[in-house]
Amino acid sequence: MHPKPLSDPPAVDHPKAAIDGSSLDLGDYLKDRAGLVERHLSACLDAAKAPVGRLQEAMRYSLMAGGKRLRPILALAACEAVGGEIESVLGYACALEMIHTYSLIHDDLPCMDDDDLRRGRPTNHKVFGEAIATLAGDGLLTDAFALIARSAKQAGVPAELIVDTIAELAEACGSSGMVGGQAIDLLTEGQRLSQSELELLHGMKTGALFVAAVCGGARLGGAGPAQLRALHNYGSALGLAFQVTDDLLDVVQTTDHLGKRSQKDQERGKATYPSILGVEEARLRAQQLAQQAREALTSFDSRADPLRMLAQFAVERSL
Repeated sequence: MHPKPLSDPPAVDHPKAAIDGSSLDLGDYLKDRAGLVERHLSACLDAAKAPVGRLQEAMRYSLMAGGKRLRPILALAACEAVGGEIESVLGYACALEMIHTYSLIHDDLPCMDDDDLRRGRPTNHKVFGEAIATLAGDGLLTDAFALIARSAKQAGVPAELIVDTIAELAEACGSSGMVGGQAIDLLTEGQRLSQSELELLHGMKTGALFVAAVCGGARLGGAGPAQLRALHNYGSALGLAFQVTDDLLDVVQTTDHLGKRSQKDQERGKATYPSILGVEEARLRAQQLAQQAREALTSFDSRADPLRMLAQFAVERSL
């Protein structure tokens, strides 16, 4: 029997956590949604037509290494916030995690940030070598777009919405988004940036994928133009809040706590929010951005409560 292709995803395992704001426990919600995403990711990897075992092993090594699964959870939550069904967005959510994982593999390479530790384990290139690690990232990125197209089509999403979603995500990942932001980050090492320049950098490097997560999830769930505009504002503010908090964690937490090397931004001479604003002002900026994200959801009902709670979670991660 031939294995199913990656583009033919397994049946959806429906989540159990309530999304009624009066009964939502964020910890249970995150655990339930992360479990759903991880089961689907593992099934997609198992079904892939990957003839090179070492490559698939490297892809699985990083993709299934744990993590918050925040980007796919945001896509699921945004879909539900607009009254959509998870079947229409689960493939997209998993693709977001594949793209995020590719970016981590490549960021850790010696030619980029040269990191040895990620999520408490040796980085991909330390285990598989630089060449296979590079190809593992390439494979995850490319396979992600196949998964989006085929899974959304299988769920009955109109072709026009699929095309719009893929185009938006590609822009968020490419030279005008994540890749462009990473280039700016590398080229400005050792330079002092203004706050506005730093926010432009991180709006591209981090924020663009957050925006694509919530807008793509909502669009595939049937969102209207006004809802998409509001969620764009939410995702933009949330992405920056998340990055400010990451910068703070790099300063105030240890390597053992983070599962990756701490203090690395300062060692490389990178501009960060604490280096520009100071620790306390950076904390305040993170809270302001989280509040902006919540305010963007004013027109949504209680189905958006997970998004509201995730905005606060983004800035309270072990600070």
